[in-house]
Formats: sequence, structure tokens, C-alpha cells
Amino acid sequence: MRKFLIIPAVCVGLGIATSAQAGCLTGAAAGAVVGHVAGHHALLGAAAGCAVGHHAAKEKQANRANENNQNNPNK
Repeated sequence: MRKFLIIPAVCVGLGIATSAQAGCLTGAAAGAVVGHVAGHHALLGAAAGCAVGHHAAKEKQANRANENNQNNPNK
């Protein structure tokens, strides 16, 4: 039970992060929950969730950069 209180506290403490790191943290949190429910594999779920969250955040960041370049061609 104590572990369930420490992990969210660490995530909140690391709240000041770049978007890719934040994507990893949110993905890891969601993956840990899903992994735990799907058979007590929280660590595997957290690792997979971190990878997926990091990838999604990078794609979102790239899409925003492309939109900014298309909207303002003078840059």
C-alpha cells in the first residue's frame, strides 16, 4: 500500500518537465494501472506506457511546429 502513495508523489514532484517527459510520465502512470489490472505486471505496463506516451508527445510537438511554420511562412 505504501508503494501506491510514493509513486504518485514522485510523479507530482517531477511535474516540471518537458512535454516529452510529461508524456512519458502520464503514459507510465496509465500503463502501470493497466498492467496491474491485467495481471500484476505494473512495471511492464509502465515501461510500455512511457514509450508510447513519449512517442505521442513527440508527434504532437512536431505537428505543432509544422502548423506554426505553415501559418507563418516568413520565419
